[in-house]
Amino acid sequence: MAFLEEYLNTASPTGYEHAGQKIWMDYLRPFVDKIEVDHYGTAYGIINPEADFKVVIEAHADEISWYVNYITDDGMIYVIRNGGSDQTIAPSKIVHIHGEKGVVKGVFGWPAIHTRSAKQDEPIPQIENIFIDCGALTKEEVEDMGIHVGCMITYPDPFFELNDRYFVCRALDNRIGGFMIAEVARLLKENKQELPFGLYIVNSVQEEVGLYGADMIADTIKPNIAIVTDVTHDTTTPMIEKKKEGDQKCGDGPVVFFAPSIHHNLRNLIIETAKEKEIPYQRAAASRATGTDTDAFAHSNGGVPSALISLPLRYMHTTVEMVSKEDVQNVIKLIYETVLKINPEINLKYH
Repeated sequence: MAFLEEYLNTASPTGYEHAGQKIWMDYLRPFVDKIEVDHYGTAYGIINPEADFKVVIEAHADEISWYVNYITDDGMIYVIRNGGSDQTIAPSKIVHIHGEKGVVKGVFGWPAIHTRSAKQDEPIPQIENIFIDCGALTKEEVEDMGIHVGCMITYPDPFFELNDRYFVCRALDNRIGGFMIAEVARLLKENKQELPFGLYIVNSVQEEVGLYGADMIADTIKPNIAIVTDVTHDTTTPMIEKKKEGDQKCGDGPVVFFAPSIHHNLRNLIIETAKEKEIPYQRAAASRATGTDTDAFAHSNGGVPSALISLPLRYMHTTVEMVSKEDVQNVIKLIYETVLKINPEINLKYH
């Protein structure tokens, strides 16, 4: 829990994942034989690095954020997205601006309700009208704080537990995945499991802007199999249409995906493992692509058998992302038990 809390509370926006990656690698190091980092910051630990047959378990480390895009003459800061940041939650949020002289606090300002149109409650938050006030009166004062165009902006909202049932934090998408694959490595080490292949525990960068870290590391590792974990929507909360988003719920277990990039035989192995070990699971379908690093691995190196085990999550891309503690345990267990069933002789050819 100490690792999880520190890891989640450490800002690691897309393109600037190094602080979180250092914490993750320090935790993982006792459980693997070797740790590597590629040129863009994807970190991975290896068990049995000498083995020819390679299995990847993967999550992504980056969180959504904002860039400083424009500073007005009177010191207001306008932003652009870094990943899928939601402008509708921005007004009244505290932010950390990561400048040249360190972190500067600011707030997303918003006109008071008294000054807005009662009829339509205008304006509504848009990228063009949300702004950050860091207490400066001029552009020069902002720049003197070490803030410039291109500085990263993150939310500081911390990790906490809710009703002893949920973990809540920004960036559970998908640093909770990094936690879960690290726990798989810990269990393998503590249970003294000997694997007949090389296991690569991969924490990729830049997923939120196009699966780029996974795309790069897949070409580096050239795995034979990839099992990816990410988050997916809990569709039982208000204002979500199940006919469009499917039916998944926090607390009902890991979600096993069906999609063109998902390899049938590997998915079947995961489902058979869940049934055998009595691990609750759910099913979900994705049209065309999963939108996760699974797609990058599956379509690399002439095609890599890949599968996706997702964690149901409420309020994605907000600062109060929420997951079930029980689901976290069951995703770890399902990946762990599936890894133990893999061997280099496994027949994953499509037929």
